Amino acid sequence: MIGPAPPFTLTSQDNGRVSLIQLQGKVVAVTFIYTSCQDTCPLLITKLAGLQVRLGPNFGRRVSFVAITVDPARDRPEVLRHYALAHDIDLTGWAFLTGTPVQIRRVAREYGVYVRTPPRGGVDHTFLTSLVDQRGILRVQYLGTRFDPEELLGDIRALLREGSKQ
Repeated sequence: MIGPAPPFTLTSQDNGRVSLIQLQGKVVAVTFIYTSCQDTCPLLITKLAGLQVRLGPNFGRRVSFVAITVDPARDRPEVLRHYALAHDIDLTGWAFLTGTPVQIRRVAREYGVYVRTPPRGGVDHTFLTSLVDQRGILRVQYLGTRFDPEELLGDIRALLREGSKQ
């Protein structure tokens, strides 16, 4: 257990407002990506998308995935929606979020994600996926894109079991 997950309220791919508090009662995986990324972000999203099916009826109902852009200048809601659909994302259990540059910098920093925009373009950022339990407690973080999806799936299932005992 790491501590309370940093709160956020951002704009979704459908122009709605999504906050962590709205997702309380669910296990939530929070990650950071940007849509023009050509290498590691698509790998991460593909890895997570593979888990949505394996979670079965819990996905969307008891488990949510949140992908927060680190490139809010380009990743407007419609861009995020197109990206999600291009990656076969089940939007009943996902939220792709954007906000102002100040909001995004704050949320990234609070989750321990380093973000930098180099002069050559693109975005450099830490790949960190955070798992938040049903009570809004940050329980574990997975660094990089090489984490084992089986480990994440096992941790999600363990949190679901733990939550059903409370």
